[in-house]
Amino acid sequence: MTTEIRVWQIGKVGLEPIESSLVAAGRKEVQDLQEWIKSDPAILGRDLAIIGEQIPTKSGFVDFLAIDQDGNLVIAELKRDSLPRDVMAQAMDYASDIATWDADKVAEVCLKHAGQSIEDLLNESFQDVDLEDLVINKVQRILLIGLSVEEPLQRIVEWLSNTYGVSINAIILKYIQTESGDELIARTMVIPEEVDRERVSKRQIRIAMSDEPGNYEQDELERLLKSYLSEQRLTPRRMREIVLPLCIEHEVVSREMIKAELVERDEAPDEGKAGIILTTISREIGIAQRDYLRQIIDYDRPNPWEKDNYRISEEYKPLVTKVLSSLSSTGRN
Repeated sequence: MTTEIRVWQIGKVGLEPIESSLVAAGRKEVQDLQEWIKSDPAILGRDLAIIGEQIPTKSGFVDFLAIDQDGNLVIAELKRDSLPRDVMAQAMDYASDIATWDADKVAEVCLKHAGQSIEDLLNESFQDVDLEDLVINKVQRILLIGLSVEEPLQRIVEWLSNTYGVSINAIILKYIQTESGDELIARTMVIPEEVDRERVSKRQIRIAMSDEPGNYEQDELERLLKSYLSEQRLTPRRMREIVLPLCIEHEVVSREMIKAELVERDEAPDEGKAGIILTTISREIGIAQRDYLRQIIDYDRPNPWEKDNYRISEEYKPLVTKVLSSLSSTGRN
C-alpha cells in the first residue's frame, strides 16, 4: 500500500474531495517544489538551513544539503512522485560519503554553494548558537521527500528509525488548490518530527573540551605538533602560518592582532569574518585531545566562552620555531 495525503474541502452540502495536482495547475513539479523548499526550509523540519542544491559526492549529486542547529548535516532527496524503495540506497550512499567530511570540508562546500562561511550561515539561521561548542557533521540525517511513499520504503524507514535509531525520515507533500484559487502545501512525516529530533539528540556526541595543558616530553611534543601542523585543513594551516608565528614574534598576542593578520593575509574580508575564523581556531585549541596545543599555548579567559592574550612560554619557543622551520623547508608554508 502507498501512503499519501488526501484532502477534502468543507462545502455547503458536505465534504468535497480536492484532487488538484501541480501539473494540472500549470506548476513544474520538481522545480516548483525546489523553489518552495529553498524559500522556507521549515517545510522539511524546524531549525534547518540550506547549504546548497546538487551538492557533488563520490556517488552523485545530493538534491539538497542542509545543516541543523546542532551542526548535523541533512541529506534531502526529492522525487517528483511516489518515493520508491530504491531511493533509500541512493540517499544512504550519499550519506556514507558525507559522513567522512570534516569541518573544513563542510566549510569549503558551504562557501562554494551558499556563498558564505558555515559560521555565518549558522549565526544567521539560528539564535544563540555556541559555535565554539558545536560539533559539525557528527551525525548525518536523511530526508526523503515525495508526493507519496510506497509501503516497502515506509516499512524500512520505520524499522531503521525505531530499531536502530537511524535518523532517516520520509516527508510526504501534497499540493492543494482550492476552489477560490488559493494554493496550499500540506506535509506529513512517517516519523513524527519530535521523535526524530529526540533520537538525533541521543546520538549527538559532543567533543570533549578542556583548558588543561598536556605534559609531554619534548620529543613526543615535537612529533605531535609536527603531525598536527602538517595537516592541510584550514585551521592547522592558519595555526602554523599566522597564530604561532605571531606568538613567536610577540610576548602576548591579542584577539585583535590575530584578526588583523587574518584580514591582512586575505583569509577574511573584514574583522567581523576574521572573528568567526578566530572562534574556530580557539575551539580547536580547546579540544581535549589537543592538549599538546595547550601545552605550548597559554591564554586568558576574559569570558567563559572566549580566549584572549595568546602566548608561548620561553621554554617552548625554540621547539615551536624548530617545528615551523622544518615544515617551511618541506614546502608546508
